Amino acid sequence: MTNTQVPNTQDPNSQVPAVRSRPATPPTAVAVRPSVRDRGARLLAALFLAPTVVGIVVFTVVPIIGSVVLSLFQWNVIDPPHFAGGANYRTTFTDSTVLVSFRNTLLFMVFAVALQLLIALSLALALNGRMPGWLRALFRSAFFFPLVLSAASISVVMKYLFNQDFGVVNWLIGLVGVAPVPWLTSEHAAMATVILVYVWQQFGFSFLLFVGGLNNIPKEIHEAAALDGATGLRKHLGITLPLLSPTLLVASVMGIINALQVFEQPYVLTDGGPGDATRTVVMVIYERAFEQLDFGEASAVGVLLFALIMAVTALQFRLSRRFVHYQ
Repeated sequence: MTNTQVPNTQDPNSQVPAVRSRPATPPTAVAVRPSVRDRGARLLAALFLAPTVVGIVVFTVVPIIGSVVLSLFQWNVIDPPHFAGGANYRTTFTDSTVLVSFRNTLLFMVFAVALQLLIALSLALALNGRMPGWLRALFRSAFFFPLVLSAASISVVMKYLFNQDFGVVNWLIGLVGVAPVPWLTSEHAAMATVILVYVWQQFGFSFLLFVGGLNNIPKEIHEAAALDGATGLRKHLGITLPLLSPTLLVASVMGIINALQVFEQPYVLTDGGPGDATRTVVMVIYERAFEQLDFGEASAVGVLLFALIMAVTALQFRLSRRFVHYQ
């Protein structure tokens, strides 16, 4: 019996050649050139975005930068501006009228936004129930209608309605034996009246946001909750509000930004009075700039208001990490 020997591949005298492994060559990158259609689509998209971008730059970015620069100068339009450094900010922090206006604005923001969201959400939940389609469309149009009107024109009408002597509101409450209320001349009643007029006009936008958010909630979730016995307030607190939290965040952010910039309602209804009870920050900016011709201090107040809006908005998005639930 013969022994079969396996040839050694490492032996140079062996008849079987050694197999050498070659290094893998990396795949060559193929340069993909955009087609004519892709370049045309990008150019078309740029053309559609250009008006918006130009508008933001011209009417938002440039005025913000200009206000920051102007806040460091003293300028009354007539004389040439001269550099003042932080003098305008020091004057702002020691001006009692400015401090009161910031307090009034924050107070207005808290009550106006809370009442606006509460009314809008309650009406949206009510209309989300069973009712004819034409009636639902009628209510939606009626609630949104005040938003398309001018805030100044609405405030002029409301000023007559809430007049203490011949206003319709006091006439109606007088029918049930209530004494006339000084809606626009009392310190506390004036702020409450301004808030009511503002909320009456602004809640329609939040209402439409909530209607859209409720329509995006799958009906299967409510049906499953009904099978588990969740009804009424328990269903809304445990299911509707968590699923509606992204919409609630958007409505609250936009509501707070708009409330911090309120101007027309207090200016027309009370002119900031009685005293400084309803004077807001934007009213102070208007008075400093166009009545006293102190554009430097007006710009300083505007920069502080911008910083306040940014801080409040950042705080909202920070807190939203805990309270906002996305599907």
